[in-house]
Amino acid sequence: MPIFTPGRRWQPPYSPFKRVSPGKSFLASIEKIVKGPLFGCRMCGNCLLQETALICPMECSKGIRNGPCGGSTAEHCYVDPSRPCIWYRIYERAFQLKREHILLEVLPPLDWNKTGTETWGDVIREIRKYGTIKWFKELLSKDVVNRATAWDAVFRGVRQPEWWQGDAVYHAPKYAEPQSDLESQLKSGKFVVTCEVAPPLTVATGKFYRNLDLVKGKVAAVNFTDNPSAAPRMSSQACSKLAFDHGVEPVMQIAARDQTRNSLQSLVIGASALGVRNILCVSGDSASLGSTPQARMDILDIDAIQMLWILRRMRDDGHYLDGKKMKFPPQYFLGAAASPNASEPKFQALREEKKINAGAQFLQTNLVYDLDRFDAWLEALDKRNVLGKAYILVGIAPIKNKAIAHHLQHEVPGVAIPQAIMDRIENSKDVEEEGVQITLELIEHIRKAQGINGIHLMPLNWEEVIPRIVEEASL
Repeated sequence: MPIFTPGRRWQPPYSPFKRVSPGKSFLASIEKIVKGPLFGCRMCGNCLLQETALICPMECSKGIRNGPCGGSTAEHCYVDPSRPCIWYRIYERAFQLKREHILLEVLPPLDWNKTGTETWGDVIREIRKYGTIKWFKELLSKDVVNRATAWDAVFRGVRQPEWWQGDAVYHAPKYAEPQSDLESQLKSGKFVVTCEVAPPLTVATGKFYRNLDLVKGKVAAVNFTDNPSAAPRMSSQACSKLAFDHGVEPVMQIAARDQTRNSLQSLVIGASALGVRNILCVSGDSASLGSTPQARMDILDIDAIQMLWILRRMRDDGHYLDGKKMKFPPQYFLGAAASPNASEPKFQALREEKKINAGAQFLQTNLVYDLDRFDAWLEALDKRNVLGKAYILVGIAPIKNKAIAHHLQHEVPGVAIPQAIMDRIENSKDVEEEGVQITLELIEHIRKAQGINGIHLMPLNWEEVIPRIVEEASL
């Protein structure tokens, strides 16, 4: 186990994808010998240790480089229960050292041209650029500001290449008129309802259209998940286009798990041309939850926050990730997922703030059943001055039977059902009716909360209950 990184090496270090000079190869060998035992270094060539409390984020089972996923817990990684959640440990140490503000900076994806090579050479070059004598003089000065300025002048250049230039501040959208009907309703102050309709498992769309007809006119928009549980279904883009043509406002979900930086950019350009104006960026369930044979699960090319950063700049600044200008940029209303029950509320609030800074204009939360935990999460958001910067839609799923309740409680990362609700389900003679009543009670509490702009209903293949809930909850 590495000394400073509380985990074990997920995979062996990378080897270069290109021929390197003997000098650089020697420097890389020394770096590997030093940083391997200390940090479990994989030689990614894009080192972020200065920003992640000296815990290597490449130890994350998903390879996420901007914070924990929605299944983060203090106990263990949900992908590999034999290991701790690395990002929980990063947040924990950063808060202990009072360096949590550093975690707000949006960090870039890997530059694969640098994997397997050293980072120390980059540091040396940045020091020379700043002025070697000047840098050491300021670093050794008693002035805290001078030390911090000199340190950041070097390491910012290492971690933030010209093609990325991430920061830690909020970026408001650069357009005035709403991009979608969903955004228009939220801007008007209306308490909105969105829901999910399950994408078909085959090319048959009869049931899909019947479900759309059930919710049409009763919800502001319909989400289409992107291969949930890492299992194949009809694509979210196809479902969104079918819904759009059927007169239903779609929200197209994009899971980072199945995307590269190139496919992401082409996907949103196509979706915008097809009329899809709402996009929800998620990391996606690990392939470990999917079917056999298991897909690659060791690393994501981009994470959800990087997706938001790329898409916001495409829309607002009109250029691709590589800097190439776009004459006609895509248009969309950007959203992200939030997890009130994952990790600690103060950790999640920082994670949500980072998503909003990166470009998220609305948040749809994971399922909420524990109202005490939900209230603590909202309080943490308020302390970080996040409420009001993005619209928040709270996720709720009516429980249809006992099996679903047990599945949610024990097998779905980031979901927690209080024992009182589990007891009601277990002791009920009519579980469906009890599930509806619990849902109505949750909605009544949530809609009174400060900073909440709507409800996101996830029916879990029980779409026919949505009209009843919308009506009886007076939504």
